[in-house]
Amino acid sequence: MLQMIWFRTDLRVQDNSALAAAMGSGPTVALYLISPAQWLAHDDAPSKVDFWLRNLKNLADELGKLNVPLLVRHADDWSAAPQVIAELCQQLQTSTVHANEEYGVHESRRDQAVSEALDELGITFTSHLDQLFFKPGSVLTQSGTYFKVYSQFRKVCYQRLHSALPTVLAPPKAQAQLAISSDAVPEQVSGFATPSETLRQLWPAGEAEARRRIDDFAAEHIDFYQSTRDFPAKPGTSQLSAYLAAGVISPRQCLHAALSANQGEFDSGNPGVVTWINELLWREFYKHILVGYPRVSMHRAFRAETEALAWRNAPIELKAWQEGRTGLPIIDAAMRQLLATGWMHNRLRMVVAMFVTKNLLIDWREGERFFMRHLIDGDLAANNGGWQWSSSTGTDSAPYFRIFNPLSQSQKFDPDGRFIRQWLPELVGLNKSNIHNPAAMGGLFGIADYPAPIVDLSKSRSRALAAFKSLPHFAGTEAP
Repeated sequence: MLQMIWFRTDLRVQDNSALAAAMGSGPTVALYLISPAQWLAHDDAPSKVDFWLRNLKNLADELGKLNVPLLVRHADDWSAAPQVIAELCQQLQTSTVHANEEYGVHESRRDQAVSEALDELGITFTSHLDQLFFKPGSVLTQSGTYFKVYSQFRKVCYQRLHSALPTVLAPPKAQAQLAISSDAVPEQVSGFATPSETLRQLWPAGEAEARRRIDDFAAEHIDFYQSTRDFPAKPGTSQLSAYLAAGVISPRQCLHAALSANQGEFDSGNPGVVTWINELLWREFYKHILVGYPRVSMHRAFRAETEALAWRNAPIELKAWQEGRTGLPIIDAAMRQLLATGWMHNRLRMVVAMFVTKNLLIDWREGERFFMRHLIDGDLAANNGGWQWSSSTGTDSAPYFRIFNPLSQSQKFDPDGRFIRQWLPELVGLNKSNIHNPAAMGGLFGIADYPAPIVDLSKSRSRALAAFKSLPHFAGTEAP
């Protein structure tokens, strides 16, 4: 009987759980749904949708080598998915639909609706663990609840990995040709502008590129990851986040590459490798949080008591931040990097998020939304987790009194101003002392194209502390 694999954020043929299961069960056809209304509702960035399409074209070529036709259908939003998939399955006389698990509330409801529609037709819907090492609900506290603290979650994950290491699946073998033709992959989707060619060239599509990046990182950079990852001017990170988010490479492939660079060790040996594996587990943790605490994927704070926080309505300041015009060079350079490349260095994601939520006291949801609308690696779990950590509203979050100072962060992690000069050419003439805070020069330098700071860092810090202390939960607590 004919099998179907429904591709979503798993755009690869190597180490793909659902594809392996489908092709191991019988002749297989592939499906991808174009859902522009749903993607718009989820704030998916134009660069990310374009990245999906480019990877989908590459996937079609790789599936062609396996004689698996790729069918492309339109379901404007996910409420249409059950009918579209059911009709196609009836047309093709499909017996089973295979899909890799996804974890947001909307994703779960979509899959449940598809499963019920297919069940009425006697067609089986089978989901597979693929995005994660461990199925959500299988890593719990002793009381049977989902972990809220990363370090405790990580400890259990290490124990599980030591006893049962996830394996990388063998490459699938080509099947006999089917009398079904593949569909063309669209060049563009309505509602999403095509990004610049410069941005596209920064993120080439395809499994081969993802594999090249992980191999290069493991060979050249992972040993120094712990010491270089916080410096945005250095090539200290893997640049794999977009490929992981789109499923062009699997976390299992990443884990095995790291272990190969560390003689098979998880939590000993090279500290750079251990630190990077911990980042893979942070990704895992936040996806488990989506399932265990679904309110976080419905625009709700993880810490319910912080919903009462008196966020400011400051549209002019918000727009200045969005456009990289805050007058604080490290913030503006980071935002311009995001706008130009669809990506931002992880240290800077924390710095700019804390600036928005603490110094500007603007609701973290504004920042979360803006990031999703511009990130090529936008991932609900990781983005939400990062913003809620920075705003002190989330699980395992920064204490409310931890407020990064953009100036000291700039001096510490971009000491020579290399990153700032790359993105703020109007400041290129400043020395490494003045470039972090041109305002301290008293206007003598005459930088006509660069604004004064939009906020006083000291006063705004005090304002944020007062806002948090006004919440009943924080009453009586003092910043150290």
